[in-house]
Amino acid sequence: MTDAVENAGAVSPATGAARGATSVSDEVVEKIAGAAARTVPGVADLGGDVSRFFNSVLDKVGLDQVGDARRGVSADVKGGSVVINVVLVIDAGHVVTDVTEAVRAAVIEAVEKYGLTVTQVNVTVDDIELNQPGATAGA
Repeated sequence: MTDAVENAGAVSPATGAARGATSVSDEVVEKIAGAAARTVPGVADLGGDVSRFFNSVLDKVGLDQVGDARRGVSADVKGGSVVINVVLVIDAGHVVTDVTEAVRAAVIEAVEKYGLTVTQVNVTVDDIELNQPGATAGA
């Protein structure tokens, strides 16, 4: 048989662009970045005062998981590049620059595992947690 007959009906693989486009939503990146930031020692919480207030209200009415995944994180995805903003509360006794650099590194590593390029991670320390869990009065 000739090569043309043997390959009749065979479909040659197309490149990804020829088969369609892939996009990743801002929300997906926000969830990934938020999860990564929460793992860093010294991060007490994510979000500014207003978002934490509304989250505490939701907690009180039994909707304690609503909005938690993305709270304190915003992302702007353009093609394969992303800019991420993280607002956090730091635990008392931790060095701000150490925590923010660790957050930046953790977020970049986590998001880039999904094939995106992180161009910026801007970290804002909005508050400090003075009442750490496990601390006893007078100790």
